[in-house]
Amino acid sequence: MIHLDTNYLLGSLTSPSTLRRQVMAWIGTGEEVAVSAIVWSEFLTGPVSAQEIQNAQGLVQGRIVPFDRKEAEIAAKLFNRIGRKRAMRTDCFIAATAICARVPLATLNRKDFIRFASLGLEIV
Repeated sequence: MIHLDTNYLLGSLTSPSTLRRQVMAWIGTGEEVAVSAIVWSEFLTGPVSAQEIQNAQGLVQGRIVPFDRKEAEIAAKLFNRIGRKRAMRTDCFIAATAICARVPLATLNRKDFIRFASLGLEIV
């Protein structure tokens, strides 16, 4: 399984796009894609059309990973370790969800997420 960051989810809905081809290649090899509840919320705040929401639902097929106590505790640790940068709070939530699920995160914001690699985040 691979978690998609919001930018990857949005990009995978655009046809044709490099991101869409990459996601379809993963799916073609039997890999499943998922999103965290945080990413799903970011996505829905849009702007997105009803068709884009339907397409995203088809892509993730219900694999919207909850953000619960364990994820919250890891996110807080990440946030504190990176110097409590308010602009990074949501990224901490997204990273924590992937870390807890023990799955890689597909993102276009590598520079933002790479700081979490030493804390257990794998980025694809």
